[in-house]
Amino acid sequence: MKIKILLSVFYILFILSSNLLSSEDNKSLKVGLLVPLSGPYSEIGNSLLYSLQLALDEINDKDVVIVPRDSGFNNKEKLGLAINELRSSGVKIIIGPTTHLEFNQVKKYNDLIFISPSNISPEFSNNIISIGVSLESQLIALIEFIKKQNKTKTIIMYPKNEYLELIEQKLNSLNLKNTKTFTYSPNPEVLTGEIEILTNYSQRKRNLALRKKMFEDKEDEQSIKELERLEQLYTLGTVNFDSVIIIDFGNTLKSVLTSLVYTDVDQKNVLFTTINQWFDESIFYENTIKDLYYPSVNYKEFKKYNDKYFKKFKTYPNEITILTYDALGLIYYAWKKNGEIKSVNDFLFKNKIQGKIGTFSFKNGKVTQELDIYKTENKKFIKF
Repeated sequence: MKIKILLSVFYILFILSSNLLSSEDNKSLKVGLLVPLSGPYSEIGNSLLYSLQLALDEINDKDVVIVPRDSGFNNKEKLGLAINELRSSGVKIIIGPTTHLEFNQVKKYNDLIFISPSNISPEFSNNIISIGVSLESQLIALIEFIKKQNKTKTIIMYPKNEYLELIEQKLNSLNLKNTKTFTYSPNPEVLTGEIEILTNYSQRKRNLALRKKMFEDKEDEQSIKELERLEQLYTLGTVNFDSVIIIDFGNTLKSVLTSLVYTDVDQKNVLFTTINQWFDESIFYENTIKDLYYPSVNYKEFKKYNDKYFKKFKTYPNEITILTYDALGLIYYAWKKNGEIKSVNDFLFKNKIQGKIGTFSFKNGKVTQELDIYKTENKKFIKF
């Protein structure tokens, strides 16, 4: 299988290079691609390369040329060499770099434009435009959704890890109302105790014990029925929030959900939401939560893209490849609209742009995605 993938990559590189040689006139649109084509992250790089081949097939314009270069991963020397090679090839606009950590290095190439799939800074930063599914776009979509559900006391939860400072910067910049924040340990053993404090679990347990004691020695029918009702409960009393936003993924997210259920947070009264999970089906098997909502790219387009990708390359893509697919479409749109691309200002469109992942807005130097809200129900992703 690995040999087949390597042969496919070689074939694509050969075709793209051949297109470059046959399109040296000024009418062509040359788009550079900076990805790790070697090393431990080469699988992601190759997947990004495949996605652009799909985009080229759909655009079907022989004047559009992709010039790929191996930039490594957080390798300053390799990245600099790749950019200089692209510049020498006549490339003015580049898809990449893939990580925000490389932004400072590419900013010095102010004669070039970079369209990055990074989701860290959804803005126009000098010569870089980030089009990743940003935390800001997700939080805006979630807060609007929560508001429509008439919820007014939201807890935003996130782990104490390397992203804590970044998350807090984003939250401060949005200046959200009717929200409080709660940080927790990624360690499941510590996490449960922290959630117990958040939900006032111990007091609610005591409330139930005291209430049951009031009816234990009574024999009238009403008291017996009340005691039977209380026996069905785990706690008595409500929590001081009506909705949660959990900024987390994978097993840690599942641990948070499990702890909230363990501490008897009523799912009928509290709305459970999280951030974009890229339609991770493993969340289906987290059966402690009946309804979990989150903002995401358009599921139908995402699935259609994945199926098309698999049909052509016999493997499934990395999630972020759909961003580079959209990036090429965005570049092509700007090129056809303006006749050429001189600076990032050529991407400040007045109208919204429809892509595979959803609708883009480019205003005041900010990139915003209008995301849909989905929920998991009966092992399906359902658009709300």
